[in-house]
Amino acid sequence: MADLIARSPCMGLLPLEQGGVSVTELDPGPMTLVAPYKGQAAALSKAMKVAHGVGFPAANTTETGKGVEAAWFGRDQALLIGAVPDAALADHAALSDQGDAWAVVRVAGEGAEDVLARLIPVDLRDSAFPPGRSIRTQIGHMAGAVTRLPDGAVRLMVFRSMAGTLVHDLDRAMTHCAARGTG
Repeated sequence: MADLIARSPCMGLLPLEQGGVSVTELDPGPMTLVAPYKGQAAALSKAMKVAHGVGFPAANTTETGKGVEAAWFGRDQALLIGAVPDAALADHAALSDQGDAWAVVRVAGEGAEDVLARLIPVDLRDSAFPPGRSIRTQIGHMAGAVTRLPDGAVRLMVFRSMAGTLVHDLDRAMTHCAARGTG
């Protein structure tokens, strides 16, 4: 019988550090896609607030509480991060476990915005994308999610199968920015 070994999406690929920019893998804990049933958005938000201390987030935002986050994840969708959803949420929304579906990394440091500008077609300067903002967009040629964290770092999420590509693209962008003295 084969011995199975649990591996994180970026195991053996991270951390990276170059030119003052670091990329590390995050373990966000449980992640569940929450999509309210028709006409249930307000009731869902209330149920989430009672059960987890965060409501359903407005478009392009996140709500954070003690060890839990609700991040906007597309039209009528949020990602509940850091907690197994309370069973009461199923009365108001479709719930889909996403815990093994995503590679999640943290990009931080002086010059991180310059590195990310090479991969993401969105203005990620702190003035335009402050903490608590979350978007779905392209990261290189991959579909992904980008969130500004409370500490100013940026969280990137791509499908787990694209973890190697994400790390490769970040490494190249970091190398190019470091060579130019911009990150």
